[in-house]
Amino acid sequence: MTEVLLDRIAASTLRPDESWQVFRAVLDALARPGTVVALPKERLDLTPAALLPMLSLADLGTPITVLDDDEGWAEIVGTATSAPAAPLGQARLVAATRTVTPGELRAMARGSAFAPEESALVSLSVPELEGTGWTLSGPGVSGIARLAGLDGIVSGRAGLDLLLVTPDGRMAGIPRSTTIDKEDV
Repeated sequence: MTEVLLDRIAASTLRPDESWQVFRAVLDALARPGTVVALPKERLDLTPAALLPMLSLADLGTPITVLDDDEGWAEIVGTATSAPAAPLGQARLVAATRTVTPGELRAMARGSAFAPEESALVSLSVPELEGTGWTLSGPGVSGIARLAGLDGIVSGRAGLDLLLVTPDGRMAGIPRSTTIDKEDV
C-alpha cells in the first residue's frame, strides 16, 4: 500500500463517537422516510459523504460493495472496516460515490417477505434532496414527504432500503416499505 492510500484509510476510519453519530443519523433517516438529516461534517473534506453509513455499519461479517469511479474507495473502506468485498448481488451494504446504472440497481441483493434481512442497504450519492419531483408515503411518513434527486432510482429500487446522501452530508432514507410516486406539477 502506498503512503497516500494509508493516509486515506486513516482519514476514513471513524472514531467511536463519529460512528455512533452516523449510525443515529441512519436510524433517524430510515425511521422517518423523506426527512433530511445531517451526517457529521468532520470527515466530509476527505471522505465522500455516501461512504459514511458504510464506514459506520460495516464489520467482518458484512459483505460490502463500493461503486466508485476507480478512486480506490473499495479498498479504503474494506481496510478501514475489515468488511469483506462481495459481488454486487451478495453485498448487504452497498455505497455508490457515482451514479448507479439501472442494471446495477437490478443486480443488488433483495430480501423477501420471509427474509427481509437479506436485502441490501444502499447509500447513494445524489446532488440534491430538497425540492419537488417525488412524493413519499407509507410507514413513518407523516402525511406526504417530498424529495428531489430520485430520477433513475425509483424504477429499480423494489426490495432495497435506500440512503440518499448529498456531498455536503445531508441524508434521507427510503425504506423498502415506502411508496414513491411522481409528483404532479
